Amino acid sequence: MHDIRKMREDFAAYKNLMDRRGKDFALEKFEQMDAHRRAMLQRVEEMKAELNAQNKQIPILKKEGADTSELMSTLKKLSDDIKATEPELRRIDEEMDAFLLGIPNVPYADTPIGDSDADNVEVRKWGEPTQFDFPAQAHWDIGAALGIMDTEASAKVVGSRFMVLRGGAARLERALINFMLDRHARHGYEEVSVPFIVNRRSALGTGQLPKFEEEMMYKLEGMDYFLNPTAEIPVTNLHQEEILDGARLPIKYTGYAASFRKEGGSAGRDTRGLIRQHQFHKVELVQFTRPEDSYAVLETLTADAEDILQQLGLPYRVVDRCTADLGFCGAKGYDLEVWMPSYERYVEISSCTNFEAFQARRAGIRFKDAGGKPQFVHTLNGSGLAIGRTMAAILENCQQADGTVKVPEVLAPWMGGMDVIGSL
Repeated sequence: MHDIRKMREDFAAYKNLMDRRGKDFALEKFEQMDAHRRAMLQRVEEMKAELNAQNKQIPILKKEGADTSELMSTLKKLSDDIKATEPELRRIDEEMDAFLLGIPNVPYADTPIGDSDADNVEVRKWGEPTQFDFPAQAHWDIGAALGIMDTEASAKVVGSRFMVLRGGAARLERALINFMLDRHARHGYEEVSVPFIVNRRSALGTGQLPKFEEEMMYKLEGMDYFLNPTAEIPVTNLHQEEILDGARLPIKYTGYAASFRKEGGSAGRDTRGLIRQHQFHKVELVQFTRPEDSYAVLETLTADAEDILQQLGLPYRVVDRCTADLGFCGAKGYDLEVWMPSYERYVEISSCTNFEAFQARRAGIRFKDAGGKPQFVHTLNGSGLAIGRTMAAILENCQQADGTVKVPEVLAPWMGGMDVIGSL
C-alpha cells in the first residue's frame, strides 16, 4: 500500500516515479477522489462547528424565554446532513482503498528503467558456463532416461505440469530442502514451518491479491482460502498487525513450503521438466528491517541465496531487475540466474527483493523506534532457492557421458551415500 501522505505532499513527484514503470496507472483518479473526500470532510467539520456553536445558544435563548423551535429545526437539519455524509465518505474510502490496492510499488531511484526483462542489467557472474565433450541432454530427457522423472504417473494422478519424482531424484529433492534450510540457519535465519494454505487477509498483505487472484492463485471451493503460491505469504504474515520491538530487528526467517500456481502460458520449453510447474517447492528467505538498513540487507540476503549456488558449484549471474520486470510489490530487486546448458543461457532461479514499507503498510507490520514511535518496517524476501529449478540445474550441469548425474559433494550428508544418480 502507498503512503497517502507522501502522495498528497508532492503528487507530481510521486507520479514521475511511477511513470518509470512504463504504464499509465490513471493516478489522476486518486487525486480526484482524494480532493473530493477532503472537500467533504472540510464541509462536515464546518457543519459540526456550526452545530456546536448553535447548540450553545439554546440554553441562553431558553433562559431569556425566546422561542427556540426554529433553531431546533435548523440544528436537526445540520445533524441529518452530517449523518447523510457518512455513507458517501465510506464509499469514497472503499473506492480509494480498492484503487490503491491495484497500484504497484514505487521503484527505487536507481532501479534500471526498461520495457522487458531484456533490459535487466547484469551485476556480476560466478563460475563459467558448463561445457561438455559429449552431446549434452536437457534435464527432462535425463530424468526420463534414468526413470527418475515420471510425467505419465503425474498425468494420471492430477494432470499436466506436475511431476512424480522417483529414486535418486526424490532423494535429491529432499536433500536440497534440508541442505538449504540448514545452511540458512547457520547464517542466522530462524527456521519456521508454515501452512500451505493462506487466507485472503494474508495474501492481500503481501500483495498477491487482488491482482493475481484469477491469473495465478488456486482458491479453495466454498472458502476464502487459497493454496499458497509462495512461502513469502505465510512467513511475512507471521507478524501481521503487530508492533515489533525495534531492538529485535532485523528478524530473519527461512522456511520451506510447497507452492501452487496456475502458471498460465503456451506450451514450450519452460513447460517441460521442472522449470514451470503448477506445484513446486521453495526454501524462502524473509527479513524485517529498519528502513535505513533495508538496502544493505538486500545485498546480504542476495548473497545468502548466492551462497547456495556457490556451494553446489552451479554457474550463475546476478541481474538488477528493471522497472518492467520488478514485480508488483518490489521497489528494487535482483534475479539470480543459473546456467542451463539445454537453454544455452541463464535461467532465473531466485528473486531477491526489497519491498520497503509497501507490504508492511498492507499487512500492518510496524516497530517502535528509539523514541517509542511506531513506524512501518521494511520487508525483504528471496528464494533460497527454488528446489525444482535447482534440481534441473544439477541434472544438466552435473550430467556425465554415461547418462548418470554426479551429485554435488556438499549434499553427501543428506544423500545416504548416493554420490551418483543412475537408472532405477
